[in-house]
Amino acid sequence: MGGNIGANIRRLREQRGWSQARLAHETCRAAGVAGDPIGRQEISRYETGKRKPREWLPFLAAALEVPTEAITGPPPALELPPPSLTDYLPAGDPLAPLKSREGRRIGTGAVADLRQRVHGLRLADDVIAGGDLIRPALRELRSAVKLYRETSHSEEVGRELLTQIGELAQIAGWIASDAGQHEEAETVYRLGISAARQAGDMTLAGNLAGSLAYQLTNTGREAEGLSLARAALDGAGLAAPPKARALYLDRVAWAETKMGEKHAQAAMRALGEAGAALAQDSAGTESPSYLYWVDAGELQVMESRVYTELRRPLRAVPLLRDVLSRYDATHTRELALYLSWLAVALADANEPEEAAAVAERVISLSADVASERTAERVRVVLGRLEEFRDVPEVRAVLDSAA
Repeated sequence: MGGNIGANIRRLREQRGWSQARLAHETCRAAGVAGDPIGRQEISRYETGKRKPREWLPFLAAALEVPTEAITGPPPALELPPPSLTDYLPAGDPLAPLKSREGRRIGTGAVADLRQRVHGLRLADDVIAGGDLIRPALRELRSAVKLYRETSHSEEVGRELLTQIGELAQIAGWIASDAGQHEEAETVYRLGISAARQAGDMTLAGNLAGSLAYQLTNTGREAEGLSLARAALDGAGLAAPPKARALYLDRVAWAETKMGEKHAQAAMRALGEAGAALAQDSAGTESPSYLYWVDAGELQVMESRVYTELRRPLRAVPLLRDVLSRYDATHTRELALYLSWLAVALADANEPEEAAAVAERVISLSADVASERTAERVRVVLGRLEEFRDVPEVRAVLDSAA
């Protein structure tokens, strides 16, 4: 039995990506004691079977977020390893060069042109919804892949082309997801992960994997989304720029949240780690240009969404009001999305009249936006308001929407 306990502690610790010192610290925190009375060496003794946890067992279980039986019982008979980014590569190799590369030779100028078009599409996505952008986005992606496969170029130019294909796939996948074309988006994200890995850019691969994880989390594949979000974080490693790590951790926090209340502590922990990662960003830290939008405000948005999803409106409402007071009104889609979270949080706070007023604005903003994300959020808001149909302001909104 002692051997099982040690093996289980080690397996559960490694699944979370924790060191022995980290597990010791989290165990002491779960026990509510200061000073870390048990440390890395004690965890090592537990894992090797030299000592049993005894009175520390329930706190170990709490830290690992498992029942005590998961530590004391037999290990799983056939436990598959957690997925890695390799599991999400596309079938075959859609980026394989054609047999002959006798086509025209291209140089850095072609890469610069592609980089400019990628940046233009990224800026367009800030203000134009997916339904209006999906055709040009996919057309650009097909052209970029064709350029890579059918031309001759140096190894360095080829690597830069792959990086731009990866960035373009991230934008195109995001746009396709926003348009509600989730299968198309998944295919595109997988292509991008392959391109980024071939280019040796694990930060970009993590960004693509995190985007796909976010889609999976939001489309009923929560467990898979959480596994991929963690794989994105692990794959990029500690060498990733602070902004990138903050974004990966944000995705983990959301995935944990969507797994339900039992994962609330893990979600809060990921949010805290995201904030800590971003705090390490400084003027001397170089981050990829595509992470220009990752800042303290965006982390605050995710924090408020997590609180809303966990039905903690007293925390969510002030955060959302603060974010919305500073938000650029030209970004209609994002404004409608953030307001939708505020409407739900107000309903949870038993403020139906105010929730109805915000919901009316969400519906108005979403009317001319070709985004499945906003359409889905409108449905969520209206469903949440049904509980208050007897309130005249709410009934008016629901009847108008119907």
